[in-house]
Amino acid sequence: MPIATPEVYNEMLDRAKAGKFAYPAINVTSSQTLHAALRGFAEAESDGIIQISTGGAEFLGGQYNKDMVTGAVALAEFAHIVAAKYDITVALHTDHCPKDKLDGYVRPLLDVSAERVARGENPLFQSHMWDGSAETLADNLAIGQELLAKAAAAKIILEVEITPTGGEEDGVSHEINDELYTTVDDALRTAEALGLGEKGRYLLAASFGNVHGVYKPGNVVLRPELLKDLQAGVAEKYGKASPFDFVFHGGSGSTAEEIATALENGVVKMNLDTDTQYAFTRPVANHMFKNYDGVLKVDGEVGIKSTYDPRTWGKLAEAGMAVRVTEACAALRSTGTRLK
Repeated sequence: MPIATPEVYNEMLDRAKAGKFAYPAINVTSSQTLHAALRGFAEAESDGIIQISTGGAEFLGGQYNKDMVTGAVALAEFAHIVAAKYDITVALHTDHCPKDKLDGYVRPLLDVSAERVARGENPLFQSHMWDGSAETLADNLAIGQELLAKAAAAKIILEVEITPTGGEEDGVSHEINDELYTTVDDALRTAEALGLGEKGRYLLAASFGNVHGVYKPGNVVLRPELLKDLQAGVAEKYGKASPFDFVFHGGSGSTAEEIATALENGVVKMNLDTDTQYAFTRPVANHMFKNYDGVLKVDGEVGIKSTYDPRTWGKLAEAGMAVRVTEACAALRSTGTRLK
């Protein structure tokens, strides 16, 4: 089955952690970017994660009413059909959802999957993210407990972000400062509130200096070795080795050494959006500049239909993004690790 079942998704994450590799989690905003991500995974012979942010879901819902649930459900249903043509397995995930958007996004989507599971089907999405990083840790974890219970009942994995990631992501922003580092105490409080699997499986987006968006190397100080301290601190209290499945947010621009250290310390998922957006758009810009007199009706001419046909430049965009996905698979060591 090209879309992972709950059992297969758990197996994917277990294999990644044991093998010290991670799955690229690619944000998509259209059927074409979905195909680009699937193509990249297939060409790398890697399984992966496809994710939709609140902004992406709103865009997918159409600019007439911008309904996030409609957009997310529509693309997920589309993915269930078209992914069958790719010889890899992918999980569907929803990215950052802050408190003020829970009722318009994650909670309704959890209900959709709960209804499917009640009918004997698999959930529509395999995981959802709760981004409570703008809340106090106490409030963040209290909401996390509620969502984890609902997710577990629907056979879904929850992702939680317990402390801020710098930069801006779909309207949630944090300053780039010394507070972008999760402490062992933060991790202990998380384990106490959410458990270590017995209440439902969750992925943990801990902060080690991560920043969303575009930045040059050297502008951000990443400390992926911090993840080892978080694992050790919780393991010492609870007696469970390497208790957390970590997520690497703000991965664009990271060095190979930083990624390798993160993988060694339990990262099983790394988000990519900024880099793949550029990889999708850059070939389009190149096409438009080189063929401006074909895509525009210049000086009364009629242009050249084959150059402004969306299929012409759309194929270039898909190919460009697919290449960036294969590069991500190589960097995260997931190349050639597909289940089938």
